[in-house]
Amino acid sequence: MTTDKTRETKPAVMRGLRHRCPACGEGRLFARYLKVADTCSECGEELHHHRADDGPAYLTILIVGHVMGFALHGLFGYMRDDPFTMALVLCTSATVLALLILPRMKGLLVSYQWAKEMHGFGKSPALQR
Repeated sequence: MTTDKTRETKPAVMRGLRHRCPACGEGRLFARYLKVADTCSECGEELHHHRADDGPAYLTILIVGHVMGFALHGLFGYMRDDPFTMALVLCTSATVLALLILPRMKGLLVSYQWAKEMHGFGKSPALQR
């Protein structure tokens, strides 16, 4: 458990984007694809307090939607005669991009919550009971 009075937000968020523990940067943040580990394997920081819920999905849709909007405008001139191929390219790209971005957005939100001591991250073990 960390005992720092203030937690740096930027380093914590950068660690979360790399799927690392926001406290130490060494342990893995996720036990599986999107399952946050209960505790860090390196420093023992409790990570089960997070409340990411729908936030990562919202941010992922926001990013992927904007990227695909620009891609649609760019591809339309090249693939105007073949809309089926254009739809396949855009759908495949959107799916792959969403699967790559989603765990990073969840890591970002969990790390931000840790840095701002939200949802029980800042409480001492005696106060959490």
